[in-house]
Amino acid sequence: MNILMLTSETVPFSKSGGLADVVGALSSSLNKLDNSVKVMMPLYGFIDRKGFKKERTLSIPVLSKEESVTILVKKVQKVEYLAVEHPLFSERQGIYGDTSFTPYSDNAYRFLLLCKAAIEYIKASDWKADILHAHDWTAGPAMYLAKAAKLKVKTVFTIHNLAYQGDFSRFDLLSSGITPTEKMLSGGGLEKRFNMLKTGLEYADHITTVSPTYAKEIQSNEQGCGLDYLLKARSSSLSGILNGIDKTEWNPAKDKFFSEHFSVKKQSGKSELKLKAQAMFNLKQDANIPLIGMISRIAEQKGFHELLDDDVPALEQIAREKKCQFIIIGTGDKRYEEKLKDIGARYDNVSVNIVFSQELSHIVEGACDFFLMPSRYEPCGLNQMYSLVYGTLPIAHRTGGLADSIINVNEDIINGNGFLFDELSPNLIYKIVNQALSFYNDKEHFNIARTNALKSDFSWDDSAEEYIKIYGKLLGGAK
Repeated sequence: MNILMLTSETVPFSKSGGLADVVGALSSSLNKLDNSVKVMMPLYGFIDRKGFKKERTLSIPVLSKEESVTILVKKVQKVEYLAVEHPLFSERQGIYGDTSFTPYSDNAYRFLLLCKAAIEYIKASDWKADILHAHDWTAGPAMYLAKAAKLKVKTVFTIHNLAYQGDFSRFDLLSSGITPTEKMLSGGGLEKRFNMLKTGLEYADHITTVSPTYAKEIQSNEQGCGLDYLLKARSSSLSGILNGIDKTEWNPAKDKFFSEHFSVKKQSGKSELKLKAQAMFNLKQDANIPLIGMISRIAEQKGFHELLDDDVPALEQIAREKKCQFIIIGTGDKRYEEKLKDIGARYDNVSVNIVFSQELSHIVEGACDFFLMPSRYEPCGLNQMYSLVYGTLPIAHRTGGLADSIINVNEDIINGNGFLFDELSPNLIYKIVNQALSFYNDKEHFNIARTNALKSDFSWDDSAEEYIKIYGKLLGGAK
């Protein structure tokens, strides 16, 4: 099969979140299964152009003029990355904005240009795409454009986070030379807006999202973000496929960021790494103190309201009353950052680090005994998977991909590898962490759970096979 991935970000070139990891890893896995995969992405100003070669120039019709874009190509692990060069991308140092809080005002035009480039590329290339697989709101309009151009290509649209929809004025759509249809719009009357994600949902041949549980949740009023009615209507064309992780990057036996390697057969390195991490983060070195990690965007979605906003914050109550240590890494909402720093300053068993660091993330995932994820919702989640393969037991709210990847020890003591709780509240967070700390002292069952975790396999192989089944069904089994 010939598969063209369309995305606003992808490793190894651009990344703001998990979307980039998924596109890069999935494309590589599909390629290994004898498919020809190309990934189309914008060529942002921060991307190193070394190794890219010009393939072609495309003329993109927009309203009363044409935009010229250049397609540059570079092959990485047999996957061809097609970089769209245009000043709207190449003269910007950000993906969506100069910061995460200041999106570019012309993002609708920018990413419509990307979508149109994908359509023109399919028309012009001798390489004939069988599947156009678009990711998240930035690529949603490509699903409509492929239909409007009557391309002989089947389309798949993946929702990575339904909350981010790409909501813009209808005039942004008109300025790109596209006449709006009702299916592209959300809201009512004069308040109707161009919704890029909804456009993808309406026009794609098949919709996927990043875990089976999330596929069910987004059909509910609570988590449907105003589009549950549409997702229910398209439920027969909606699949939830759990993401995988890159085993070459996330492997405790070979991790490049620390030398205290360990595996299911030789676990001693994990204790050594714990002592190293305690020293690095100015915590008392003691192998017998339970160490809890958090690596997260610091935001309400990730449970920081429930952790920090009570009269006596759950995090502070745990730190004050329980024999344990915390290492917290992340950036985000300044209000929560300040609250975390205040708790960190007052409790010597809480290390707060307002930073994003790949190296520190690997060390903390490997060193900790538990990993706390009280997310309000989590389409898939990756940190719980990293934690499991590093023998770190997740403590998580039962939602989305967290529910699909963690086996609750309270329900299955033999096969369990973490803790799940159903109601997100400060009191429940306190109780479940207390329960995990008690479990830590039951060394027989704790070691069984840690071994179960270390045996976890979240490779992309099975997930890639599921996508191939969807592609094949769309193509009538001919490919």
